[in-house]
Amino acid sequence: MNNGFFTGRVAKAPTFREGAKTRVCYFTLLRDEYAGADDETGEPKERKVALPFTAFGSKAHAIAEHVFVGDQLIVEYRLANNDREKQGETDYGFSFIVERFEFGAPGALKREKLQREKDSRD
Repeated sequence: MNNGFFTGRVAKAPTFREGAKTRVCYFTLLRDEYAGADDETGEPKERKVALPFTAFGSKAHAIAEHVFVGDQLIVEYRLANNDREKQGETDYGFSFIVERFEFGAPGALKREKLQREKDSRD
């Protein structure tokens, strides 16, 4: 089994769906990674890495309910084949399936929401 860990910030609002059999949530995490030194200046370069994830069941519901754009998530995932037949040919693909996750640092949108809630209580 192919497992991995990925830490990143949520790129856009998660998409949630109540399926016939289970709940499903789709979301993309972004992070910057070192991409070597610039040939001319020697300065470090970065590249943006984006991975699309799929969560099921209670994990899907928790992510959809509590995650905002910019929030950090720490995800343990498994890589699963996602092959499809298209016009008589197999289109080979894969999916990053969430096994476990932790909420990380809140993004700007969540911090603003939490501040508004705090201000309304005061």
